[in-house]
Amino acid sequence: MPGPRHPGRARRRGGVGVRDGTIVVAGASLAGLRGAEGVRARGFSGRLILVGDEPHLPYDRPPLSKHVLTGEIAPGATTLPGVGALRAEWRLGTPALGLDRAGRALLLGSGERLPFDRLLIATGARARPWREPEEAALPGVHTLRGRDDAAALAAGLAARPGRVLILGAGFIGCEAASGIRALGLPVTVADPAPAPLAGALGQVIGGFVAGRMEAAGVDLRMGTEVTRLEGEAGRVRRAHLAGGGTVEADLVVVALGAVRNTGWLAGSGLRADEGGLSCDGACRALDEAGRPDEAVFAAGDVARFPHPLYGGRPVALEHWGNAVAQAAHAARAMIDGPDRVESYAELPAFWSSQFGLTIKSLGLADGADAVAIVQGSPRTGRFLAVYGHEGRTVAAVSVNAGRWLPAYEAPIREAAPFPPIAGGADQPSPAPVPPGLPPR
Repeated sequence: MPGPRHPGRARRRGGVGVRDGTIVVAGASLAGLRGAEGVRARGFSGRLILVGDEPHLPYDRPPLSKHVLTGEIAPGATTLPGVGALRAEWRLGTPALGLDRAGRALLLGSGERLPFDRLLIATGARARPWREPEEAALPGVHTLRGRDDAAALAAGLAARPGRVLILGAGFIGCEAASGIRALGLPVTVADPAPAPLAGALGQVIGGFVAGRMEAAGVDLRMGTEVTRLEGEAGRVRRAHLAGGGTVEADLVVVALGAVRNTGWLAGSGLRADEGGLSCDGACRALDEAGRPDEAVFAAGDVARFPHPLYGGRPVALEHWGNAVAQAAHAARAMIDGPDRVESYAELPAFWSSQFGLTIKSLGLADGADAVAIVQGSPRTGRFLAVYGHEGRTVAAVSVNAGRWLPAYEAPIREAAPFPPIAGGADQPSPAPVPPGLPPR
């Protein structure tokens, strides 16, 4: 939808980038910061404004579920490097409430309208709350997504609760459980899934992680659904389970995944829902008819894009590396022009540290129909697993064996036959098995 002309601003449209005028970034976290740095690095000399709903300058999230909980790092010590060097205006503690695409303006909670020539949407995601608002509001019930969440949870743990209950055995839930056990606190983890991390990595890897968690003293309740949280004397005291039974707990961590921050885009005409904001390979936001908006771009957790390595399937990635790489890609498209960049095809990668394990991943395991242990062995706690789909390699995961992982990047990019490498040192005879992943 074309916007109004702004006399006096030298701009180029029709798929060609800009180097002056005004760029607004909605979202002042990792992707927003790196996108802003990217447009400056590519020669943008105009007005640059970053809008964030939190009052904090951009900060690093991975330490929040690890070192911040254990007190090794203060919440305020997580500010990202480079913030002070960026030549930009900041609107912090002010959420974006709407988007006027016809008028090319971002609408803020303060009532301000911010006109723009280019907009980068990097509003990320928020923690999925417990489904009953009254129960979620009980003192002692926490989520873990932002800096303030981590500070509040760390303070709650410092009070030495009698038992901590974690709802969800995904990466955040498992990392939090690891940190809480390191503090010597009793922890119960409950999840309806058959194994920890099963949704992302499957039951083969999840079963190995379950053994480590139980060996560390975690009361692991897989295949268990919590139906209700109950308060007593003004704070949470127990959780009720499906089929009967309760778990006593005076601190609860809700770790049920994330919801993309797209609600503020309602009425904008863009294709957005809880799963993300759809964009094309140049990071341009798509309208409800699937047409790219030449002035609106997206990057980071909020962006849902067609991944060329996976048949153009739309994906939205909550990975640190993707936020950095996609923000840089969006910056190139905004400044040099969308037609001058290739389709975004960064290989998904992430890592997690928990229970003495360093888990690293390349590619997307979801949808895989087979997995093989191709290096090392789970018995030694040091191994690498490769995932296949219809006879092609789609992902690899290392556990305390990161030096082996780079060898599988090319096979994943090339969709090499599965499993792709055989006959190497410290390599068993790979026998593919079903990975135990949920249906896509």
